[in-house]
Amino acid sequence: MKKMIIASTSTVHGSKYLAYLMPTLKFHFNKVKELLFIPYARPSGISYDEYTVIAKEAFSTINIDVKGIHELKNPIEAIKNAEAIFTGGGNTFELVNQLYKNNVLNVLKEVIDAGIPYLGTSAGSNICGVSMMNTNDMPIVYPPSFVTLGCISFNINAHYLDPIEGSKHMGETRETRIKEFHVFNETPVLGLREGSWLEVSNDKIMLRGKYSARLFQQNQKPIELESGVEVGL
Repeated sequence: MKKMIIASTSTVHGSKYLAYLMPTLKFHFNKVKELLFIPYARPSGISYDEYTVIAKEAFSTINIDVKGIHELKNPIEAIKNAEAIFTGGGNTFELVNQLYKNNVLNVLKEVIDAGIPYLGTSAGSNICGVSMMNTNDMPIVYPPSFVTLGCISFNINAHYLDPIEGSKHMGETRETRIKEFHVFNETPVLGLREGSWLEVSNDKIMLRGKYSARLFQQNQKPIELESGVEVGL
């Protein structure tokens, strides 16, 4: 029953917030009048209210109102009663921390599995996987667990970056970090480049957008998945 958009980013270079996704979101959220927004990730440390205003302005272009989960007295009931849900990006550690703190992780999974339309961007996409262990974010807080929604059977590395040819930067690449993860973990990881997203319909997962994605599996060479293919994991 799942109906999800799992996007690498909310904003692509030279474009406004969610603008590149709006044609897809207009169809994805067809007949939705009000969207429940989860602003727990707080990009750049902005407040929940400030973040909700950003989402509200974006969705006003397709005539959808936005309500922040923090504006409602009971976050569990808010999720259960939502027409659709959007979890924005920011810091994945703080997002997961607040999902556990407010006791909403399990109910969020339940409503997504039951077919409530869901959008995740960046951190909001990281939580769709088995765990948040492939986030790029700094551990600014310590959540009770790294286990996340498990709505898909692999992890997401959002904003995936390829090595820059000729760069003298000596830090580890994303591919190196994911290889380190696979020394101790079997979960596949999809490096999702900015401007690409996954479209989940029931158990079918399609790669969409302008770019290929890079799939990492334990003890295997990474492979490129072209846009338009099914991610069969």
